[in-house]
Amino acid sequence: MRPVAVDLFAGAGGMSLGFEQAGFDVRAAVEIDPIHCCVHHFNFPRCAVIPRSVKELGGQDIRRIAGIAGKVHVVCGGAPCQGFSMIGKRVLDDPRNSLVMDYVRIVSELEADYFVFENVKGLTVGHHRKFLEELIGEFELRGYEVRLPWLVLNAVAYGVPQDRKRLFLLGARRGRKLPAYPAYLTTRAGGAPELGLPSGPSCKEALGDLPDAAAFQALLSADEVRTSPWGKPSGYARELRCLEPSAWHFGHPRLWDPELLTSSARSEHTDISQERFAATRPGEVEPISRFFKLPPSGVSNTLRAGTDAARGAFTSPRPIHYKYPRCVTVREMARLHGFPDWFRFHVTKWHGARQIGNSVPPPLARAVAGSIIRAIGITPNQVAKPLPLGDPALLRMEMSQASAYWGVACPIQTRDRKSGARKRSQSETEACRLAAA
Repeated sequence: MRPVAVDLFAGAGGMSLGFEQAGFDVRAAVEIDPIHCCVHHFNFPRCAVIPRSVKELGGQDIRRIAGIAGKVHVVCGGAPCQGFSMIGKRVLDDPRNSLVMDYVRIVSELEADYFVFENVKGLTVGHHRKFLEELIGEFELRGYEVRLPWLVLNAVAYGVPQDRKRLFLLGARRGRKLPAYPAYLTTRAGGAPELGLPSGPSCKEALGDLPDAAAFQALLSADEVRTSPWGKPSGYARELRCLEPSAWHFGHPRLWDPELLTSSARSEHTDISQERFAATRPGEVEPISRFFKLPPSGVSNTLRAGTDAARGAFTSPRPIHYKYPRCVTVREMARLHGFPDWFRFHVTKWHGARQIGNSVPPPLARAVAGSIIRAIGITPNQVAKPLPLGDPALLRMEMSQASAYWGVACPIQTRDRKSGARKRSQSETEACRLAAA
């Protein structure tokens, strides 16, 4: 019997995948963005996706919808938190931080034995630290103990070719064994050796075997193409291609087509842009676009989500490929993030890139989840029976289609009276903001 996890603010499922690979049964994923819900449902067809705001949900609602009758071992996720300016008042009382309080409330209402709260590194510095003190106090009032001191974990220390630092709070219901933070597994590729650990994967090791998307005309109008042969994979790439049974860890193997290059819609760059990209030194920023060029023997900069529709719907600043004069594809971003090749994203570059930029790298999530497994005292077993993926139509839905699929209200589009620019309704703006936070 696998321990049960619930993922709040689940996005496309980076945290869900890491927890599944560590041995958890992720029974429910709560996510307000219908597009993200579709992608999560495609990749985790057995998980109950709940397309609602946490503000509308109670612990019993999640149990009922997901069919969870017994124990919830862990709740994971990272609520957006934005209010820090109310001098003289509790930061958690700021209405902009109400989702954080809902996270604490749901952990308590589910009577989860453990929780993992993930968020930006910026919450640990300056006056933002008051937020952490208040949050820890709220968990303690609800009967939970928090592992102190809290730590900021960098994905490069857990086998990911990306410099990405995130805060993790680990906690346990009083009386349960408090989990420890996971030990470092790798050092930064291209950096100085530390602590006798092996070097983590480099950008070249992550991307070197992938076919060049620019060679396929079909990828100008689609995000997938069948191709063979691929390049010689590194050890890291072999795992993401699931070429050995151990690559699935303790997760469910998926039925997938390994010769299909997916999530690889092309970007069309001008000749001038390509010349600038080619002239940029690896590891430096191209001065006009401000795009970072990947170093072949080093790691990627932090992959970020683009702006939401309320702020212009700009595509995330994808880095420049170390070898080709173009920005990396969504699949190449996924490789730099630790997502396996069977994992699919929305077909558009904007949605696909923000789904990666908003997610926790699965290897990092897996390491944290492994610490919870050890605290519970369970030895996970590998799963033999493969799991089919969902309907590919889920990956192609526009917002209106996704809203209809999940039976939620489709946002109403309006236009600004002065500029004529397209605006979004309050509900759509909130959905986009929460997805991008």
